[in-house]
Amino acid sequence: MQLIKRLSLFAAASALTVSTAAFAAPTFINILTGGTSGVYYPIGVGLSQLYNNGIEGSKTSVQATKASVENLNLLQSGRGELALALGDSVSDAWNGVEDAGFKTPLKKLRAIAGTYPNYIQIVANKEAGINTLADLKGKRISVGAPKSGTELNARAIFAAAGLSYEDMGKVEFLPYAESVELIKNRQLDATLQSSGLGMAAIRDLAATLPINFVAIPEDVTNKIGVAAYQPAVIPAGTYDGQDTDIETVAITNILVSHDGVSEEVAYQMTKLIFDNLERLGNAHSAAQDIKLETAAKDLPIPLHPGAERYYKEVGAL
Repeated sequence: MQLIKRLSLFAAASALTVSTAAFAAPTFINILTGGTSGVYYPIGVGLSQLYNNGIEGSKTSVQATKASVENLNLLQSGRGELALALGDSVSDAWNGVEDAGFKTPLKKLRAIAGTYPNYIQIVANKEAGINTLADLKGKRISVGAPKSGTELNARAIFAAAGLSYEDMGKVEFLPYAESVELIKNRQLDATLQSSGLGMAAIRDLAATLPINFVAIPEDVTNKIGVAAYQPAVIPAGTYDGQDTDIETVAITNILVSHDGVSEEVAYQMTKLIFDNLERLGNAHSAAQDIKLETAAKDLPIPLHPGAERYYKEVGAL
């Protein structure tokens, strides 16, 4: 009888231990970003700090990636919980545009928030004499990693301007930092980058040698014919030596999750963003453009139910 009693107590204690361990299981949040010299990465670091402190039991990590296209494919396969991606890439992912890097429609994707705009920034070594899009003919240019969001932007913009890769002297498919280093070493003439304003790699280049910013006129933007592409301006003084406003294209970045993330976690992730916008803006100045009133509007994929609950709660939806 005593033995049976002891075994019963042991079983109860074991069950309590198991249930407590299950209850205390950590919530893993892997944040997919971009190259470490871009804007996605520092914003991802800022988000990870918010979630580590604000979501009980969370364990966050920040993964440097090739950005939009890779991020969305990783989310679909459950290898991340949150990612930044360009709006046109998100639309292509949802619709399964194979030429954009999506073999099938990625229907597990869910939106958390529309954030800040990416600006297409075409910069050239001043010595190369590149002042307009037409001047890129015969020049050496980098356009981002193959089938990255940036490279898809480059294709669309060049096509609208009546250009193609065949018109260039040389085309490299490299991310921000590598492109800038090659321009510094006179191995490239220009680079097209899609990023928030004030990106570190272009600041570094502008501080190292005289550069030109190549404008993308509004009529070229309109010829692209995709709603995600909107006329915009890089304000004068954004970079050293940039004395005038530069016409360009802007594309909204979207924070994306997937339907395997619980409603409660998605709710907390969304709430912490908007409760801490000033702090997130300190992670990178581009995040200062995130606005609650536009975060749930004009998104190309469905909102995550957790994000939707938050926006309804605060009257933003």
